[in-house]
Amino acid sequence: MAKKEPVASRLRITHMKQNLPVLTLLATLAFVVSPLVTDPFSGFAPDRFPVPQIDPPVQPAGYAFGIWGLIYLWLVVMAVAGVTLRRHAPQWQGVHLPLILSLGPGAAWLWVAGFAPRAATVLIFWMMATAIWALLRTPAQDRFLLRLPVALYAGWLTAAAHVSLGINLGGFGIAPAEIAAVIALALASGVMLTTLYFRPDLPDYGLAFVWALVAVIVANWGGAALVLIAAAVALVLVLFAMIRGLRTGQLAHGL
Repeated sequence: MAKKEPVASRLRITHMKQNLPVLTLLATLAFVVSPLVTDPFSGFAPDRFPVPQIDPPVQPAGYAFGIWGLIYLWLVVMAVAGVTLRRHAPQWQGVHLPLILSLGPGAAWLWVAGFAPRAATVLIFWMMATAIWALLRTPAQDRFLLRLPVALYAGWLTAAAHVSLGINLGGFGIAPAEIAAVIALALASGVMLTTLYFRPDLPDYGLAFVWALVAVIVANWGGAALVLIAAAVALVLVLFAMIRGLRTGQLAHGL
């Protein structure tokens, strides 16, 4: 009898691991469908803050949010592949749990953001942290099926979480809008640069973040000079870190 318990325990763990890809797919579908079942979201309503935030300088130009279409599509491809092609791949197992913890609660983000900016900010930071956790566990072998979609998702969330923070800092009178934007950009860049420093093999993480920084520059062109400068400096630093990562990868492969 004593020998059967470890066997039964291993069987339960194996069964759970086999179900994780299905749960990832369900969480992904819930996340992707959420914009269709909530009111359209184009930013926090200005009247939700004691200091109304009308066109906050930390917010990227509107066109940048189109990247969600690519992220949604690629996440669905990844989740379907996880169930059909890589269900038993050991390299994928460590990614499922953090993705479920990010995408599952993330399905409610648009709904929460419609009436509770502070709660939405806490939630999106949770989504960002668990997405980065998932990214750190992605294998290099499945770059296009797994690492890239997770990297785009995590990179955009890194920008979006800090945009949310910057709007809240200005909206609740903690800092003027431009200073709030600079603080948010500095913190977001700190997260990005720290991750790329310790994991130079993840330059893909910076792609969506760079997209967001360019859109912040576009939004502030001819306007808030301090924010424009901060975004430009952040852009240069992140690009440098990404290039360093690409060179590190090339040297590792003897190129």
